[in-house]
Amino acid sequence: MAPLVRAVPTDTLTRDALTVLQPGFTGTTAPDWLLRRIGEGLTSVGLFGRNVADPAQLTALTARLRAERADLLIAVDEEGGDVTRLEVRGGSSFPGNHALGAVDDTALTRDVARELGRRLAECGITLNWAPCADVNSDPDNPVIGVRSFGDDPQLVARHTAAYVEGLQSAGVAACTKHFPGHGDTAVDSHHDLPRITAGLTTLQERELVPFRAAVAAGTRAVMSAHILLPALDADRPATLSPAALGGLLRAPADRGGLGFDGLIITDGMEMRAVSAAFGLERGSVLAVAAGADALCVGGGLADEDTVLRLRDALVRAVRAGELPEARLADAAARVRALARWTRRTDAGEGVAPAPGIGLTAARRALRRTADGPFTPLTTPACVAAFTPLANIAVGDETPWGVAAELARLLPGTGTVTCTAESAAAAGTPALVDGLLTAAAGRRLVAVVRDIHRHPWMAEALDALLAARPDTAVVDMGVPQSPPRGALHLATHGAARVCGRAAAEVLTGRPGPADGD
Repeated sequence: MAPLVRAVPTDTLTRDALTVLQPGFTGTTAPDWLLRRIGEGLTSVGLFGRNVADPAQLTALTARLRAERADLLIAVDEEGGDVTRLEVRGGSSFPGNHALGAVDDTALTRDVARELGRRLAECGITLNWAPCADVNSDPDNPVIGVRSFGDDPQLVARHTAAYVEGLQSAGVAACTKHFPGHGDTAVDSHHDLPRITAGLTTLQERELVPFRAAVAAGTRAVMSAHILLPALDADRPATLSPAALGGLLRAPADRGGLGFDGLIITDGMEMRAVSAAFGLERGSVLAVAAGADALCVGGGLADEDTVLRLRDALVRAVRAGELPEARLADAAARVRALARWTRRTDAGEGVAPAPGIGLTAARRALRRTADGPFTPLTTPACVAAFTPLANIAVGDETPWGVAAELARLLPGTGTVTCTAESAAAAGTPALVDGLLTAAAGRRLVAVVRDIHRHPWMAEALDALLAARPDTAVVDMGVPQSPPRGALHLATHGAARVCGRAAAEVLTGRPGPADGD
């Protein structure tokens, strides 16, 4: 017998289906199709680096979007540090989580998050897909790294809570991610489905500790991770798993859950960890059925066709009895409730600007992990930038390193970029010979990032230091390797302000106290 198809008003279904989508778009102005869909019920929009030119343009864009719907949720992935959308082309004015964890001052973390939230709110942003609450327990993790506060669950928990409090005190909703924890994996879920073999006891004692702290701090949203935890669900990643979302995240504490009652947002549904195995439409239906309230899509697929495909897939699933009508209605109601919260009259009231807080934090996070005889740079230097392939979350648009800040202090400073491809093509000896030739008569500064994950980088750096032991080394990733170089600086991230703090030490010329 064919399943009974329930008669549900089309307009209600369509509005609810649109409400649970958080799509992106291309360009720095709002396309007509997006404005039209907002009028039909779309309640959230996600912004990416491609949508941002400068603060004035961004403010005008959000105002135009909100002219269609006053309580529109406008979201962005603004972690600070390596992951920035507000300052995608210049680098962030705020250090990231790993730097804040290195300082381990929760008041500073709260202040940084509050100022970041104030700037987001000033531009019309009401939802931030941050902070990362992942415990970076696997040093080979290719997608989390410096996006995490650290590898100690208690440290990550207290800074996650402080970040949530600071961000939301500025009127911007926090979205704590990536539940139930993306730190114990060497696979990037943008490309494939990570499998985490930790048992439930480890999960409770490590991964879930920061998420419990975030829930206690009042985080308005939690983002799910596209990771498979067989101890929890052997068949479906957390984003599609009723055991993870409807169970563990929603379940009360006396049943081993987190008791979270806010908005559950998925990570990007077009990421291959979900789309390759389940398909975009089916994966989206399964996610909502499992307990997700909002479907994030638009990092890769950012067009009207994608929105219509997902809308129609949800409507069909309800009509076919595959997705309960009540579950979709509940998800839509949660989205609308968060939209109302962000539009409350006291949102961000009385938040004073804190100019220079990002640079202050970057300076405090800087560590001189090796300090041999080193004379500060006084003349133009040569920067050897050992550049790994950027992960998708960070993107390759955002500049990193110390060259720009050194050139500001020492005009004429140049850069030679070294990659895995150039190292393989030339060979390490030829690569190093090229660096020595470029640096003839100038001091050398080598900049590395997550050197412990890149053998080519470690080999080239060792050869360079053997030839030029006076080379200073700036490590802008997770500092794992033994300190090397005449001076070794660990910045705990690659934000612009981290580069500035390092350049000040290299030159012995600290800049002004205020202003990022």
